[in-house]
Amino acid sequence: MDVKSREEIIKFAQKLNSTNLSPLRSGNISLKAQNNNEEGFLITPSGKKYDSLKADDIVFVTLDGRYDEKGLQPSSEWRFHKDIYLKKANAKAVVHAHSPHATAVSAHNKDIPAFHYMIALAGGDNIKCAKYATFGTQELSDNIIEALQNRKACLMSNHGQVAYGDNLNSAFELAEEVENICHQYINAIKLGEPKILSSSEMDVILEKVKNYKKG
Repeated sequence: MDVKSREEIIKFAQKLNSTNLSPLRSGNISLKAQNNNEEGFLITPSGKKYDSLKADDIVFVTLDGRYDEKGLQPSSEWRFHKDIYLKKANAKAVVHAHSPHATAVSAHNKDIPAFHYMIALAGGDNIKCAKYATFGTQELSDNIIEALQNRKACLMSNHGQVAYGDNLNSAFELAEEVENICHQYINAIKLGEPKILSSSEMDVILEKVKNYKKG
């Protein structure tokens, strides 16, 4: 059992609560992993408050969707975690949150346009909103993969947001950035229709943000 990885997942799951990114047991965290040479991921369990998590509670799921059914159940959203790892070669960690502002924007099934250049941190010239489907379904996972085309984060209609990265820290930071962008967008549209940056300007920004973390 990879105790270090499990403890890291618990740390960030509890951080969902402490940063108000997601309350109680909502949202979920996963980290790509191997178990007995089998590819898969470790993920938070279903229905358990994060402040009570222990290393043994973290569930290993294979990339073909198998897990030990005698233990705790994985988060009901394990399917889209699996599909992100299968479809996105650079995805090593996934953060899903019911963050307040992202959820509010998602309730309008709205993509977030380039009203601010920081949109580019998610990988495109807007942040897309995945079409609604019932939580935990393959349909929802398919919708999320579509919204993540050329992107590292998206909203989920009437639900929340999801972000991935090459480690848990980067995935969590991106989820925080998305929440902040949604907060700013809500404030901006209260004043009317915001100016949207041009596609050519966003092309420049997208190139520059490739080195944002390095800078």
